[in-house]
Amino acid sequence: MTEGKGSIAGQGHRDSLARGNPRGVSRPLVFATRNPGKLVELRQLLPNINVLGIEEAAARLGREIPDVEEDADTFAGNATKKARAVSRATGFPALADDSGLEVDALDGAPGVWSARYAGSGGDDANNAKLLLALRDVPPERRSARFRSVLALADVDGPLQDRVITADGVCDGVVLDAPRGTGGFGYDPLFLVPELGKTFAELGIGTKGELSHRARAMQAIKPQLLAYLSQLAD
Repeated sequence: MTEGKGSIAGQGHRDSLARGNPRGVSRPLVFATRNPGKLVELRQLLPNINVLGIEEAAARLGREIPDVEEDADTFAGNATKKARAVSRATGFPALADDSGLEVDALDGAPGVWSARYAGSGGDDANNAKLLLALRDVPPERRSARFRSVLALADVDGPLQDRVITADGVCDGVVLDAPRGTGGFGYDPLFLVPELGKTFAELGIGTKGELSHRARAMQAIKPQLLAYLSQLAD
């Protein structure tokens, strides 16, 4: 049902990590999102880590943090771009997520366009467009998966231009009508067959154990915690 794996972009990262924190102070981790649902999920996945959202980081710094255009053609490309841009803008290590829904009957769409599938209409418009696209597709051909890529950047710290990445996947099917009131995005349409529930019907704790973002976090967490621990030394 799920899988996850992690990697480090760039060479010589062990030497880079060994240099420690060049500023000599502990810096918070910024999660590069303005999506409150994603921020809630991340904080639950990192319960003992000081995590700031973009708005909180902006308030702490006393300046606005510009939006990042997500124009890459892969989840990894978008996550890496966001992590680097937010780290550069704040001076803090930044963790970014890019994730979306891949529907087999739609050749992987909406994919990297998941958040903007219906333009600027938001979740309701995206879900309506998805249901319309699948209106003639039978249940046995509505297989799909949520995919997430997490990227950690720290352009002013030991990582410099290197980025740590990890991905996670959760398989399921797209229903023909929404179910549940929790979650966000495509959660009301995404059924996890093994549980017989949509992401929107699962409690936050259950979703946090099996979601694509949770699997990506499991893959990146050892390297993330080791890196943050070195910064605090």
